[in-house]
Amino acid sequence: MNTHLTAALGLAARGVPVLPLRAGKVPFGNCRACRNNACGGRPSMKTPGPCECSRPCHAWAAATTDRTTLTGAGWASAWRQAGAVAYHPGGVELTVVDLDDTSAIAWARATLPATHTVSTTRGEHWIYRGAMQSANGVRPGVDIKSTMSYARWLGPGIGTAVPLPETVRALVASKPSPVRPVTAPVPARGGECRHRSPAYLDRGIAMAEQRITAATTAVHATVYRTFLAVLSTHGGCGCLTDSHMQRLFTAAQTKGESARHCADAWGNALARLGM
Repeated sequence: MNTHLTAALGLAARGVPVLPLRAGKVPFGNCRACRNNACGGRPSMKTPGPCECSRPCHAWAAATTDRTTLTGAGWASAWRQAGAVAYHPGGVELTVVDLDDTSAIAWARATLPATHTVSTTRGEHWIYRGAMQSANGVRPGVDIKSTMSYARWLGPGIGTAVPLPETVRALVASKPSPVRPVTAPVPARGGECRHRSPAYLDRGIAMAEQRITAATTAVHATVYRTFLAVLSTHGGCGCLTDSHMQRLFTAAQTKGESARHCADAWGNALARLGM
């Protein structure tokens, strides 16, 4: 049996949701049915697992503990090409503080409580009990991998995991959520402007923000569908601006979406509508 699959099955048997990574530590791309998130994404953002295509699509969201899925025909090709195994830390209520260099390690040793530690190629993973929002670049050489993220499996490591300290949570709380610049759509297909007053557009954006904020499950799919609805209704005449887009991104990020996920969902919606 493939060594990566063997390792993955061992983790899955312990309740850790896993997925294969390609060379370069990146997930496998979506299958044709899921390309550009055409399938709407994973049914639930709370339970890790693949969408109904039964292939390792949607990056971290494909992580699963189901042996039948992991050994099924849909995943066979991915395991043959896999360069590593990854897991979803948030799926088992863990947070990985990814320390990328010696300076980051020195900071952690001086600032954070000792915990379970795994050596990486250039640094260390410090693993804590408890899940939180993931974020990259919370300080030089430090990324947080927990919910809606994945971390490479690099072996059992040493030490005992301790509860997630507030010091780590504060790194994300104090970090501004950047919005990746995306140009708002220009007038498309000679669309007629229906925004007879600014209130019409503002009301539409406010309703979209509310829809995202109210989502309790399928957040990723809700964000995509909301972006699609906003662009379908308001994106054809050029009245939609970057400030409107940023309001929607901010609403999505408060639900745990990353700036990259927001930008990808926005771009996919634009492509779906031919804008």
